[in-house]
Amino acid sequence: MPRPPAGHTVRRPAALAALTVSALVATVSPAPAAPGTTPDPMNRAFTRAAAAYGVPRDLLAAVGYGETHLDGHSGRPSQAGGYGVMHLVSNPVNHSLEKAAQLTGETPAELRQDTEANILGGAAVLRSHADALGLDGDERADINAWYPAVARYSGAEGPVAALYADTVYTFLAQGLHTTVAGERIAVTSRPVAPEKGALASADVTAQSTDYPPALWVPAASANYATGRSATVDKVVVHVTQGSYAGTISWFQNAASQVSSHYVVRSSDGQITQMVRDKDTAYHAKSANSSSLGIEHEGFIDDPSWFTDPMYRSSAALTAHLCDHYGIPKDRSHIIGHSEAPGNDHTDPGANWNWPYYMQLVAGAGGSGSGSDELSFGAYDTQKTGSAGDQVRALQRLLDDQGYEPGAVDGLFGPATKSAVQAFQTTRGLPADGTVGARTWTALLSAGTTPALAQGSSGDAVKRLQRALTAALGSTLAVDGSFGPATGTAVRDYQRARGLAVDGSVGAGTWTALQSGR
Repeated sequence: MPRPPAGHTVRRPAALAALTVSALVATVSPAPAAPGTTPDPMNRAFTRAAAAYGVPRDLLAAVGYGETHLDGHSGRPSQAGGYGVMHLVSNPVNHSLEKAAQLTGETPAELRQDTEANILGGAAVLRSHADALGLDGDERADINAWYPAVARYSGAEGPVAALYADTVYTFLAQGLHTTVAGERIAVTSRPVAPEKGALASADVTAQSTDYPPALWVPAASANYATGRSATVDKVVVHVTQGSYAGTISWFQNAASQVSSHYVVRSSDGQITQMVRDKDTAYHAKSANSSSLGIEHEGFIDDPSWFTDPMYRSSAALTAHLCDHYGIPKDRSHIIGHSEAPGNDHTDPGANWNWPYYMQLVAGAGGSGSGSDELSFGAYDTQKTGSAGDQVRALQRLLDDQGYEPGAVDGLFGPATKSAVQAFQTTRGLPADGTVGARTWTALLSAGTTPALAQGSSGDAVKRLQRALTAALGSTLAVDGSFGPATGTAVRDYQRARGLAVDGSVGAGTWTALQSGR
């Protein structure tokens, strides 16, 4: 059955009571509390743990969000044996739970059940990795220097560890916010340039033979059987009960005795194949030999993991598999893990939107229609007293990037001005609270900085097209396709900003856009 909502118990262990909380990276200010209550318990836990172990607060929160969306699941383990908000793990190859107990003096039971202790344990483990890597005080103050330590926190190695750390730094670049038990937890967006060191060449680049849009990372040979003993006639939908990179790492662990053919990431729908279609993954007991398994990053009791990019990417994969293997596109042949005969699992659970998913698999509603609510032919100056769709877009951008504009209501009031000023300060812009071309450009381009050129496509191209519209003051179609018109706009921008004029978008052009030039 789905797990109950997490209980976020707040403790006051002696080790924390004596702490003096220092200034930290981008600490979120707590809201006023009612008499007799503790304000913002999770924010306070992140702040105290960060101070105790010298870990940047936003880095700590981004690691926790990537692992669990900050839901401790009442101390119940993930598929890989991880516990709590920070996913402290106890399995045959990863002993971060035991390491946290050794470093903090907390018992394993406290680290599993108590959110404040768990966050403290996560900070302690991250710091231990930083110390093992030889990071000094100045390096620990630079959030970009923590990349190898974050990679080690994953418990994985090589490309999978890099995949894990890349996800954390994507959250730092894009910003995030979530609400846990009524408490807002935010990480503000910022430009990032992680120092990857030996992991710089460890990116997962091998492509799947069976499904070319997917990456290829093979599962341990002990976790699947070569060949098939039955005809493939169904697709089984799973939920990982863990993170994307953590699940990939677990399927590479020979002790797990489990696998799936594909794993889909929540944030952007990225797919990794781990078992060839022709082979039998260990994912659905009696249905193994006759099915293809697709794992989806997340937890069944938390619908925040089931994003539109995940649904669309997974549905495209399922449609491909059905077409290739002659599987009917109906609910008798596209089933949940809970529906496979002889299984005792409950995934994908009540939060999985079957009608929408099946509509996508069938090809209906594929690209959607209407405005994305962020794209305009021109971006007008917005300031206190402004109102309308562009203010609403501004507020949504600020909110998505971890700033706090108040209600997304299209009214530019004091809270929106304060959020604008905070963003402007982060980007080195004049903090006047007025959103002109420079602030629009920085806001619209915020996020990851992939190399883009003629033929590129996707959300990063859309961000580029919006930002160029704001920067140049001329309309550029926002279609996510880097064609000749986008190339011309890039060259115009580069020429006007004194950049190398090559029509492609690399680090220099992204840096200029994200600083509002």
